[in-house]
Amino acid sequence: MADASVHLGGGNPGCGDLITMYVKVGDDDRVEAVSFEGDGCTISQAGGSIVTELAKGLTLDEVKELGLTDINDEMGEDVVKSRVRCATLALGTLQAAVDQFKRDRERHEAGLPPIELKPFEV
Repeated sequence: MADASVHLGGGNPGCGDLITMYVKVGDDDRVEAVSFEGDGCTISQAGGSIVTELAKGLTLDEVKELGLTDINDEMGEDVVKSRVRCATLALGTLQAAVDQFKRDRERHEAGLPPIELKPFEV
């Protein structure tokens, strides 16, 4: 997503899953658009798709309130139980991106530059 307000990568070193979440935040702190890119197992990539559907239109605070129950409801508890880290990778990465967006905004409002994060390397 070229016009993302924030993007952040995450990974699961145990099985090699990688995901990058892209979020466009509106003036009202709502998720206007969210997408992901990734590579890994089917469960991690399905989790990315599910999280993008869940998050669109939510406020940043509502995104932070999403949890394992929401993933279970969408993906199925049996699937999630078998690979919790894979199933929740996208959610954790999205929530970390929300935190990063808020930190960057606070730094901007204080007249400070954003913190540059180095790419995740496997």
